[in-house]
Amino acid sequence: ILSQNYPNPFNPSTAISYSLPSASNVKLIVYNTLGQEVKTLVSEYKNSGNYTINFNASDFPSGIYFYKLDAGQFSQVKKMLLMQ
Repeated sequence: ILSQNYPNPFNPSTAISYSLPSASNVKLIVYNTLGQEVKTLVSEYKNSGNYTINFNASDFPSGIYFYKLDAGQFSQVKKMLLMQ
């Protein structure tokens, strides 16, 4: 499960939560509106459980960003808004 970031809109940091029903390789990546990868938040093997990652976007311009979670066969994308 990939949760919506909180707060949203945010400035300059937000929390992204996700839950894993079983252990798997996890990738959590932030993309800009052009689909370019701007930040890898997680790229490692994780055990099952609940996780929260803080994303600090103080070096990024205001705008819409997308974050994608890949874990095993699961993949989901959500949108977030940065307002500097």
